[in-house]
Amino acid sequence: MANFVPKSVVKSAVREIAVPLTKAEHVAVVGDIIGANPFGCTDYVVGGVSHEGVELTREYYTARFIYEDGNAETVATLSAKCPSVAAYDAAVTAITADTAIKNAMGTGLTTVHETDTDTFSATIKCHDENGELYNVAVSRTQVTVTGYEADSILAAVETWADAVPTLA
Repeated sequence: MANFVPKSVVKSAVREIAVPLTKAEHVAVVGDIIGANPFGCTDYVVGGVSHEGVELTREYYTARFIYEDGNAETVATLSAKCPSVAAYDAAVTAITADTAIKNAMGTGLTTVHETDTDTFSATIKCHDENGELYNVAVSRTQVTVTGYEADSILAAVETWADAVPTLA
């Protein structure tokens, strides 16, 4: 019987963020990666399709709400997972103003957007100049680098992250 022979060593690394990112900080960090290409990623072609060196492949923003009674006691909760920042902003506005949902939860309740418990995530596919594809995922509490082999990739991401004060 033949054995499997490893062909590569794929690595992952996580940086915990000391203070969770706000939505604006999250958007700025993701925008910096996509707009400034701080890792020196290169454009590439796969199957005849051209790709940018850095591409946003997935994102979501989850808004969380509580419904409080007259004594500021939480009696109900609601979460809305949104596919973009624009959808998140629209959902927050709509849900906060929606009296039908509030009345469905109970009479006399107040809707509170619990921004501290919101979650954000974006995954960016990166193409290193050495030909490797890897992902950088940014959430409110961590930055994760996955699917890389060359230590120089992690070094480039770490150098960039060290220069971003909100990622301390």
